[in-house]
Amino acid sequence: MFAAASFLVSVPVFAQAPLVRQLPLLSLLMTLFWVWLGLTLFKEPATRTWGDLLLGFSWSWLAGSIYWGWFRWEPLIHLPVEAIGLPFALWGLWCGWGKIGNLFYLGSLVGTALTDIYFYLTDLIPYWRQVMQVDSALATPILQSAIAQVKTPWGITCSIVLIVTLLVIGLWPLSKNQLHWKAFSGAVLSTILVDSLFWIAASIA
Repeated sequence: MFAAASFLVSVPVFAQAPLVRQLPLLSLLMTLFWVWLGLTLFKEPATRTWGDLLLGFSWSWLAGSIYWGWFRWEPLIHLPVEAIGLPFALWGLWCGWGKIGNLFYLGSLVGTALTDIYFYLTDLIPYWRQVMQVDSALATPILQSAIAQVKTPWGITCSIVLIVTLLVIGLWPLSKNQLHWKAFSGAVLSTILVDSLFWIAASIA
């Protein structure tokens, strides 16, 4: 479950990113496929666990499709869009339904929120806007300036705090021998991998 949750956060990010940029409507419609597959698996006792996980994943996919497809140049609304499924996830947890998927989604949202806070603290928001508004071929100087900002003493300090915070939040639930907490941990901890890969890509741009 931990590995599956980590996979659903990290790998689809790089599959969805080019798709949603070129074909945002297709990416949005694919949410229906994830929901259908999740419900189909959820109905069968043998696959209920994976259906539950996919239903939580569908919220992340939906939010990613909406934001990166049409609003990616405005970071101020990134977190509100990503939190589109939050009321439903909290309601599900309150009712004791879909714990695996709901906690997976909440783990993904926690990782997103902390990363966004990091962007604000290190003043990377202007670079975000610039990168999203120019052609990818012209983004290299902007990314290099952003990396220089990250390498300042303040940027390094914030990076350390971000990583430690994600580790604390992600590792603590692993002590609980329950699948829904493993899904939460996998979603949170994989944020470190995704963020690291993005920084590496920006560094070598």
